[in-house]
Amino acid sequence: MTLASELSFTPEVARATAPIHQRVKAVIPDIEWPVHAPYVDAINRLKQERNAVILAHNYQAPEIFHCVADIVGDSLALARKAAKTRADIIVMAGVHFMAETVKLLNPEKTILIPDLMAGCSLAASITGADVRLMREKYPGAPVVTYVNTSAEVKAESDICCTSGNAVEVVESLGAERVIFLPDEYLARYVAGQTSTEIIYWRGHCEVHERFTARELEDYREQFSDIVIIAHPECPPDVLETADFVGSTARMIDYVGRERPPRVLLVTECTMSDNVAVEYPEIDFIRPCNLCPHMKRITLAGIFDSLCRLEPTVEIEPATAARARVAVERMLALGG
Repeated sequence: MTLASELSFTPEVARATAPIHQRVKAVIPDIEWPVHAPYVDAINRLKQERNAVILAHNYQAPEIFHCVADIVGDSLALARKAAKTRADIIVMAGVHFMAETVKLLNPEKTILIPDLMAGCSLAASITGADVRLMREKYPGAPVVTYVNTSAEVKAESDICCTSGNAVEVVESLGAERVIFLPDEYLARYVAGQTSTEIIYWRGHCEVHERFTARELEDYREQFSDIVIIAHPECPPDVLETADFVGSTARMIDYVGRERPPRVLLVTECTMSDNVAVEYPEIDFIRPCNLCPHMKRITLAGIFDSLCRLEPTVEIEPATAARARVAVERMLALGG
């Protein structure tokens, strides 16, 4: 088997990856391609040998998102498509809770995550014990848990949601009040979209919480034609300043539908690079807040993981059985 140390940018590799290179030239400098191309070529060949697919979240770097991923999207899209894949091996180019969700939906498959340390500030903000305490404090209130949580937390929940279907999930319960965990800002956003009383936890995304309304106003002063699109994990004053609020999938849909000449995506900034590949005529303004956890996933890490078939994602069976119910209830809503 080829070792990482043996990979090199040969004429054969250059020819094999030329169509991919052409597609991403606008966001990956030519000087970087000789570094990426050997991994891109090796990974795409190794996937065929292993009957493997790579899932990549919208926040992954372009050399992963556009060059080796088979399935891309936000958390909801990845969860739905992961449940339908026929591959024997699934590599999650994302963070650990996403890999756990894929494992819940594919218990018999081998699920790999290239770096076990690829975590999430939201997932780290709450435990299963915290959920049990919330149930004691608010008896009878159903628990809606954002997918950005561990399997342990999902197991203590009634149903999961993503930022793309959170309002739909809450209203599907028909309850007067709902415990919504763990993102405070997403919970506040949902509360503004429904008559259901929302009881929230004070978890925050370390990327989205750094944005400020003042920062966005400064961009408006600099670019009079800018359209600002924000993720609902951002603070309330940021959402009030934005022209549109939505999940990463809805942000991308908005750009494709409206084609604003200049846009600012108020989310992890790598997503702007990925969307820019599809819409090169749009000027993307990038306030570059990076997710350090997403950036732990690299081409070299994916290659190594596929070679060794490690690290694998495992979940204690009893926990997995309960967590799977919450995820499947969400997926059953369709939409």
